[in-house]
Amino acid sequence: MTNRLTFGCVVAAAISLGGTSHAFAVTELQWWHAMAGANNEVVEKLAKEFNDSQKDYKVVPVFKGTYPEALNAGIAAFRAKQAPAILQVFDAGSGVMMGAEGAIMPAADVLKKGGYTFDKSQYLPGIVAYYSRPDGTMLSFPYNSSSPILYYNKDTFKKAGLDPENPPKTWPEVFEAAKKIKSSSASPCGLTSTWLTWIQTENFAAWNNVAYGTNENGLAGADVKLEFNSPLFVEHFQAIADLAKDGTFRYGGRTSEAKQLFTSGECGILTESSGGLGDIVKRGMNYGIGQLPYYEGEGRPQNTIPGGASLWVFAGKTDNEYKGIAEFFHFLSQTQIQARQHQVSGYLPVTMAAYEETKKSGFYDKNPGRETPILQMMGKAPTANSKGVRLVNLPQVRDIMNEEFEAMLAGQQDAKTALDKAVQRGNAAIQEAIN
Repeated sequence: MTNRLTFGCVVAAAISLGGTSHAFAVTELQWWHAMAGANNEVVEKLAKEFNDSQKDYKVVPVFKGTYPEALNAGIAAFRAKQAPAILQVFDAGSGVMMGAEGAIMPAADVLKKGGYTFDKSQYLPGIVAYYSRPDGTMLSFPYNSSSPILYYNKDTFKKAGLDPENPPKTWPEVFEAAKKIKSSSASPCGLTSTWLTWIQTENFAAWNNVAYGTNENGLAGADVKLEFNSPLFVEHFQAIADLAKDGTFRYGGRTSEAKQLFTSGECGILTESSGGLGDIVKRGMNYGIGQLPYYEGEGRPQNTIPGGASLWVFAGKTDNEYKGIAEFFHFLSQTQIQARQHQVSGYLPVTMAAYEETKKSGFYDKNPGRETPILQMMGKAPTANSKGVRLVNLPQVRDIMNEEFEAMLAGQQDAKTALDKAVQRGNAAIQEAIN
C-alpha cells in the first residue's frame, strides 16, 4: 500500500468516531507541535495568551519531538483513533497531508465555521501559495514559515582575518572563508549546515533556478522524476565532501542538530533556517546574518521557498471544536502577534500587515539582516524551478537522500555517485507511492 493511501486510510479510520464529547464548559484543543528550545517558549506563551483572552477554549501545546517525529506521532495517533485538534506538520509533510485531503478540513473552511473570511491578499504571497490548492483555498494555517539564511560568528571572522561586516555571498566565497577559519585555528571547523535536504537541495535548486524534479518539482503533477543529480548539484556536493575530509565542513545531523555546532563556537559559519535565530540570540553570540549563498549565473539568485511548518485540522471534529480552532487561528493572525513572533523567533510574518508594521517600526534598521529571509522569498516572481517542492512522500525521499549524503561525507562514495543513487532510489519510491 502506498504512503499516501496508508496515511489517508489511517486518518479516515481515526475520524470515523466523530467528535469528542464535552462534559465541561471549556473545550480543550490539543496542539501537537515540534518546537524546541526558544521556539517552544513562544508556543507556550501564545497558548497561554489565547487561553487568558477568553473562557470557552483551552489550547494545550504538546511537544512531539522533531518535525519528522511529530508527523509520525500524528500517524500513530490516527491509528489509535486519538487525533489531536491541531497538528503542526513541516513543509515536507505537506504533500502527505494534501494526499489525504478528504480527511482534512481546509483552514479556510475552519475559519469560515468560526465566522471569519480567509482573504489571501492579507498573507505573504509565497507562503500562502505553498499551503493552498491551485484555486487559492488555504489548506493549512501557515504558523511558522521560514527561509534558509547564512549565520556567521563575527568574533571568529575577526580571528581569521575576515571582514566581520561583509559575509560571503557566493558558495565559492563561503568555502574559501571556511578554509581560512580552519587553517587559522579561529574555530575548529569552518562550515556546517542544518537540513542538507531542505537547504542544500530544495532551496539550492530554487535559489539557483535549476530543476529539482520534473512537473515543476511536483507542484504541477505527482508523477515526478528527480533531477538533483545535474552538474551544479554535483559540483556543490563534491565541494562539501572535499571540505569534510579535514573537518573544514562538519556534519551535524539530518535536521537542525548542526545549529549546536555553531552556537557552541565549534563552527564559524552556518546555513540554517531563519527560524533558528531564537536559540542563537539566546546564546548571546556576536553573530551576523547574510543571504543564502548561490553560484554566480544569469538571473541568480532567484527566490527561496518556504520552510518551517503549518497547522492542519482534521475532518470529523465538532462544530464547537472548529469554532475554537478558528478563534485560535484568528488570534494567531493578529498583527501584533505576528509582528512579535517574527521579531523574537526569526520566522517570517505570515501577514503583510505584520511585515509592514515591523518595517515601519524601524526594526530592520536596528537589526541588520533580519529582513533578509523575507526579501529572498519575495524579491522575484517564482519560476517553474522555484515555486517549491511537493512530493507525496517527500519525508521518505529526504531519508533516502540523507543516507546517501552520510555515506558521501564518510568518504564511502563521491558526490556524483551519492546523487545518482539518491535520484534512482527516490524515483522508485515516488512511483511506488503514486501507483
